Amino acid sequence: MEPLKTVRLWFEKTGRAKYISHLDLVRCVTRALKRSGLPVWYTQGFNPHIYLTFALPLSLGQESCCEIMQFRLVEEVEMQEVARRLDVALPEELRVRTAYDASEGRDFTKIAAARYQLRLQGDKKPLALASALQKFVEQSAIITSKKTKKGIKEVDIRPMLLDAEVRAEKEACAATLRCAAGTQKNLNPALLLDAFCTQTGCQLSVQRIFRDQLYDTEGALFR
Repeated sequence: MEPLKTVRLWFEKTGRAKYISHLDLVRCVTRALKRSGLPVWYTQGFNPHIYLTFALPLSLGQESCCEIMQFRLVEEVEMQEVARRLDVALPEELRVRTAYDASEGRDFTKIAAARYQLRLQGDKKPLALASALQKFVEQSAIITSKKTKKGIKEVDIRPMLLDAEVRAEKEACAATLRCAAGTQKNLNPALLLDAFCTQTGCQLSVQRIFRDQLYDTEGALFR
């Protein structure tokens, strides 16, 4: 049966769900779609499976309120009903936010940046830690080792850090980072923090890395 429409569904991945790897997430969502009873489209061939794609898979240990998946339906179902049925079928800390026809949104390749909220503690008091981190991100270049398809190489990640706001709170250092994210360039906040520790000698305890916004190539919120 041919697919009728593609659903774009936004969901949250928080709490204990941050420890679910991307591969396990795919399996989890596949099972949930089957339990939901939604008329999903399966690929053709010797090993049919649910057609399922994700935008910007989240790194292990990180949380988000703006994760996106897409799947196809072979029958007409109201989008509110799609969201409701899948939300019921998913584990507690994977929550559906909204669903709509993917034709109403932009292609995943138009995602260019993501915003992250960080909460950090370390071997310095919050004010001193915030000062050290602010000084670090203001450098003109940040050279660090990054794993690529061709192996480990030295790269300057500073151009991929598009904006940074660092502040001291009562018991922790907080930071809001806007990082390049997409098919062309991608900066994981964890890599930036690793470089910070290596180059400054600071010891960090990362309390939270939370992705809360996606932006398109024009700087607008991605939909």
